[in-house]
Amino acid sequence: MTRDEILEKIRAVLVDALGVDDDEVTEAARLTTDLGAESIDFLDITFKLEQAFGIKIPQGELFPDSTAQDPKFIQDGKVTEAGLAEMRRKLPHIDFSDFARDPRLGQIGNVFTVGVLVKYVERKLGAGAPA
Repeated sequence: MTRDEILEKIRAVLVDALGVDDDEVTEAARLTTDLGAESIDFLDITFKLEQAFGIKIPQGELFPDSTAQDPKFIQDGKVTEAGLAEMRRKLPHIDFSDFARDPRLGQIGNVFTVGVLVKYVERKLGAGAPA
């Protein structure tokens, strides 16, 4: 499956899950700020991606899970260096470079773009080069 085919399927998933127009679903679009996704939507998106691509997405593999609950990873509303390292380890499909410059927990949603979903699915399908 090509990157464009993956993007088209993801676009359809996000249009269905979030009720956005397909032209809004670009690779650079952020799921939260640009497409209006809320935390509950991430569960629906995950389920719909599993169905669309015939893959299993374990909890915490696409989006972070318990990292935000651990005090060694979050202090004073910011993700610590240990927290960043843990997120990079668990979520290799995400580039945390920009977030690392301002690691406020409230900004974490900005790293989840349509492109991140494409990269994740590529990795799951074995279509993309390892990150």
